[in-house]
Amino acid sequence: MARNRTIATSMLAVTAAGLFVANTSVLVPAPSGRTELLAHRGVHQRFSTEGIERGTCTAARILPPTHIFIENTIPSIDAAFNAGADMVEFDIQPTRDGDFAVFHDRTVDCRTDGAGVTREKSLAELKALDAGHGYTADGGQSFPFRGRGIGLIPSLGEVLEMFPDRRFLIHIKSRDPDEGKLLAERLAQLPPEQRDLLTIYGADRPVGALKAALPDQRVAARGKLKACLLRYMAMGWTGYMPQACRNGVMFAPSNIAPWLWGWPHRLAARLDEANAKLVILGPYTGGDFSTGVDSAEQLAELPPTLPAMLWTNDIRNVALIAKRPLILPMAERTSD
Repeated sequence: MARNRTIATSMLAVTAAGLFVANTSVLVPAPSGRTELLAHRGVHQRFSTEGIERGTCTAARILPPTHIFIENTIPSIDAAFNAGADMVEFDIQPTRDGDFAVFHDRTVDCRTDGAGVTREKSLAELKALDAGHGYTADGGQSFPFRGRGIGLIPSLGEVLEMFPDRRFLIHIKSRDPDEGKLLAERLAQLPPEQRDLLTIYGADRPVGALKAALPDQRVAARGKLKACLLRYMAMGWTGYMPQACRNGVMFAPSNIAPWLWGWPHRLAARLDEANAKLVILGPYTGGDFSTGVDSAEQLAELPPTLPAMLWTNDIRNVALIAKRPLILPMAERTSD
């Protein structure tokens, strides 16, 4: 009996040692790539996330403003890149006349002075709205951006024309596969080198329809993102990189990432070999709401040499902490 226990203990020790050697980053040199920054919605008005639910009007609960920018607009995207963003995430909604507006909500009621479903309006109708109308930090006593957002809702084409050499993460907000097909038609008209700078993400059906029409387009369908992370957590100890991760993206919350097999450098090497990108989100606290790496404390918990992209809701603050140069954005060069 004692001999059997000794053999079992030895086998466990050898197995543990093998897992350590196969997954430790101690034996892997620090990668040469630098940490990159992904600005969620550009430079935008942050809001309280306490008690937030699907459909909550976030414009009606913003924090006291520290800048003039409104999310998903060309000035906010410009400000994000000038602050040091390597990539900017923005949202799109289809329009009645077959275009795409860069806008977050299913309806225009929350943020603008209009009413109704976004996709039932033409691009011209959306541009006539005041995109800053609904923002308030004091329960409706004041609206600091009213009158400043007229004409600021851009089309997808206008954003891509303004920033032809920049990287974007484009969020399809619906579950409609026809929207994916329509977006594929628009993207197919771009030069290949510009399309290579874009990643499309969202629900499985529209992203799947887009991928079927444009097989070489980098995409990140929500189902595959979950499958990538969960399957790697289950099988990554073997060195296996799930098919759901290959040629795509792995999203990992900052409080879960350190528990991934091979964190950080061996994981990065495996993802690089699979032509996949690691995006670090803020800490997972339950629910569907995505947080970002938005503070010095969160940034300090991550390795200084991490070839990944950090998702942040506060690009100007995080970029300054990361000691990136801050260039005065065009909106602040021309506005009070």
